[in-house]
Amino acid sequence: MKQISALLFVIITTAATAQQIKKDDTYSGNPLFKGWYADPEATIFQKQYWIFPTYSAPYNKQVFFDAFSSPDLVHWTKHEHILDTAAVKWAKRAIWAPSIIQKNKQYFLFFGANDIQNNNEYGGIGVAVAKKPGGPYKDYLGKPLIGEFHNGAQPIDQFVFHDKDGKYYLIYGGWRHCNIVRLKNDFTGLIPFNDSVTYKEITPEGYVEGPFMFIRNGKYYFMWSEGGWTGPDYCVAYAIGDSPFGPFKRVGKILQQDPNIAKGAGHHSVINIPGTDEWYIVYHRRPLTEKDGNSRETCIDYLYFDENGFIKPVKITNEGVKMRVIEKGNK
Repeated sequence: MKQISALLFVIITTAATAQQIKKDDTYSGNPLFKGWYADPEATIFQKQYWIFPTYSAPYNKQVFFDAFSSPDLVHWTKHEHILDTAAVKWAKRAIWAPSIIQKNKQYFLFFGANDIQNNNEYGGIGVAVAKKPGGPYKDYLGKPLIGEFHNGAQPIDQFVFHDKDGKYYLIYGGWRHCNIVRLKNDFTGLIPFNDSVTYKEITPEGYVEGPFMFIRNGKYYFMWSEGGWTGPDYCVAYAIGDSPFGPFKRVGKILQQDPNIAKGAGHHSVINIPGTDEWYIVYHRRPLTEKDGNSRETCIDYLYFDENGFIKPVKITNEGVKMRVIEKGNK
């Protein structure tokens, strides 16, 4: 009788575990995929989700980018070495924070390289191009697009922004300064603004690095990271403006660590399901068990707004988000 009871217990337990696995398979879970990856740029191409992160390692080992794609936010495919320094002769190390945009059936990947500390060092923000989002990418210019400091902004953490009027901008900057520049339509250089200024500073209070911008209901949401990237104070704050130039007055912090979940949540991007008001935030964080600053993993959670259009504080989770396929009706 005891043997029968034990057998029933095993069968019931096994069935319950199978049901739990099946249930969990409908959620993304956090992290989204294995490996140390940071600074994720998330976007949608041809009804597929794509994430382009920094490979999180010591600077001299950061010599390539991997990318990840998914049809549903749950099942991810890794695209290895879509770009590496062998294809960018001037980039030697510290290739960071890719930002991508599609134009004329090509994909343009903007990236920072070499972690330059002054104008006497060679490096900065470059551009690579490919015919498919998963690459392979090749150097587009053969030199940095932005290779010097302007307004105190280190040329890193670039975000390419396509405005509703058709113009393309690059918003970038480390060292607590953020610039916006207008890109030529072929991305080969910059166009001065009407006042003949090429580099406009739009730095809000608290800004450190990692800018991101999107439009919702006609308003421009400007987001950035604050604190130190290796510390527990790393977080994301935001402002709202009427144009990509602001002025941007800091509203508040919306993403930060949870001592019960993970540390150092920051350097993010945002996805909006086309044709809907569904939003997700994709970011990196450090597991509670890790002390190495490079031990960062890519995660996703929901992004919600209140009735006045302000962003609600994000609850970071281990569950992540529910499976979401982009239907054919979503353009």
